[in-house]
Amino acid sequence: MACFLVSAAEAVVVTVMEKNAQKKEESQVDLPESTGLGEHVIPLSRKLKWLSNMLWGGVILLAFEHIWHGEVVPWFPFLAAMSDPADAAEMFYEMATVGVCMAMLITVVWFVMCRVVDSIAVRSAAEAEVAHR
Repeated sequence: MACFLVSAAEAVVVTVMEKNAQKKEESQVDLPESTGLGEHVIPLSRKLKWLSNMLWGGVILLAFEHIWHGEVVPWFPFLAAMSDPADAAEMFYEMATVGVCMAMLITVVWFVMCRVVDSIAVRSAAEAEVAHR
């Protein structure tokens, strides 16, 4: 009924974190040469942007689906389940179970995706250094 609100809350937090990381990265100079990765490092702000896009995409899709089925309405209290206390309890239970699980799954997929991309970038940097020698 309102499980998309959990992902929406996470998306808001991630978007703020992304903007802060982007400002911090813009204020810093280049990476120190001691890392050896140079331009092969993907900035945290870009990775957070990926998570933000994944979360907002899911929120928009689920919100549309809930509007389509009449669970979200254009009048107060906007969620059809909020008009009846029994339905509200069911809605909060769904948010606590389904909503949290969806948000966690998206975050885990993003984390694995970032690990894979980092390993590819490191491998690419190592191959470029070997080819340069």
